[in-house]
Amino acid sequence: MKSTVGMASKPNRDDELDLVDPRTRQVRGTMRNSCAEDTKRAVARGRTAYEWWRWLTPKAREERLSRLADLIEEQIENYALREVAGTGKPIGEAVGEVRQAVDLFRFYAWSARTQPSVAAGGLVAGHESWVRWEPLGVVAVVVPWNYPLLMTAWRCAPALAAGNCVVVKPAETTPDTAMLLAEHADAALGEGVLGCLTGDRDTGRLLVSSDVDVIAFTGSAVGGLDVAHRAGVRRVSLELGGNAPAIILPDADSGTYADLAAAATYNAGQSCAAPARIITLDRNYDTAVAALSAGMRDRVAARDFGPLNNPHQLARCNQLLNDSNAAVREGGTVAPGPGESNGHWRSTMLLADVPDGDCTVTEEVFGPVLTVQHAADVESAVRMANSQRQALAASVWTRDLHAALAIAPRLNAGEVWVNCHLVQTAELPHGGRGESGSGTDLSTIALHEYQRPKTVTIRVDA
Repeated sequence: MKSTVGMASKPNRDDELDLVDPRTRQVRGTMRNSCAEDTKRAVARGRTAYEWWRWLTPKAREERLSRLADLIEEQIENYALREVAGTGKPIGEAVGEVRQAVDLFRFYAWSARTQPSVAAGGLVAGHESWVRWEPLGVVAVVVPWNYPLLMTAWRCAPALAAGNCVVVKPAETTPDTAMLLAEHADAALGEGVLGCLTGDRDTGRLLVSSDVDVIAFTGSAVGGLDVAHRAGVRRVSLELGGNAPAIILPDADSGTYADLAAAATYNAGQSCAAPARIITLDRNYDTAVAALSAGMRDRVAARDFGPLNNPHQLARCNQLLNDSNAAVREGGTVAPGPGESNGHWRSTMLLADVPDGDCTVTEEVFGPVLTVQHAADVESAVRMANSQRQALAASVWTRDLHAALAIAPRLNAGEVWVNCHLVQTAELPHGGRGESGSGTDLSTIALHEYQRPKTVTIRVDA
């Protein structure tokens, strides 16, 4: 496919970037590599739309956002095929993620009408006060390649519902669904309310440095630091990845290991909240290693999950595995389809007898990889789980719910699951701590990422 969003009538070759199918490494099309002038136009378009979008009633915004959700749902196959083209993920996963995006736009369409407010009324003698929640302006949304449409929806839906306009910059390898979303947004919301700016990392830096009021960034910690530096005093919402621990106690159900293997390999392990570091107690370590090895071997690349997204991510993942000092390595298999043997495939890998400080423990591998470590007792397991800089998500696996409920509050993570992992819904907040960032996605709480309160007080006893 060839991008037409922001495309000049006769672009130079320098203005285009190749789009590559990660399953084959073959060029599948080109897109516009937007420049400074493109960025200014996109932001100006959003600024113009903001002057009327912000004054719509919540009901009017709900109607338009609901229509956008309808358009996505009507074109679900188109969206899913575009997701597959850019990511290589199985069509079933892609369809499921498009359905989640539809649900998010519908959830936030209604949430804008029902969000709670802080105290109001006669709080000072002789005066009446209330709080207005007001939008911030134009939001720059920069999203990664692992969930192109879903991460766009996570950021754009609450920002739009809160009364802001948005310019989204998708990853350079996966612009397809954001481009289609912008077309549908023009039809459902109005021109300029949600715009798309395609291009490479330099385009993202141009957008972040432009005349926007808020920056919502999902990506790496290094990228987040650069965004924060460029943002200055402007509002920033950051989700910067994770390195999620999963504590398995000796009484865990036998299905634990297959469930963790499935979660670790969903989207080829390219999920910020995916289980990455398995922690057991000494007495169930050998059992866990054997069962997890079997579970990971059962997950076949190109059959059960897609490729890594790009050659840089594949090289990074392989380098971390090469540098690891794990004494035990249990690898899986790849079963590419016709013409797919050169894709960015990475088979599963389970690493055991992993020393503290190993690169595969301290770094987010972002691939279909699990490490397994053991601790003497629960106290030590919790300390090990909390030992890394990123703190996005974690899970606990045990039949003893009292033990799980005692452990969960002590885990340094924004989201903790018990006997499950990667279970999410629009109603529940998702956000990190430490080097995983400071923003909140999902739930009505996310609306406040894109709003500010204004107190209005009137003297009534005059």
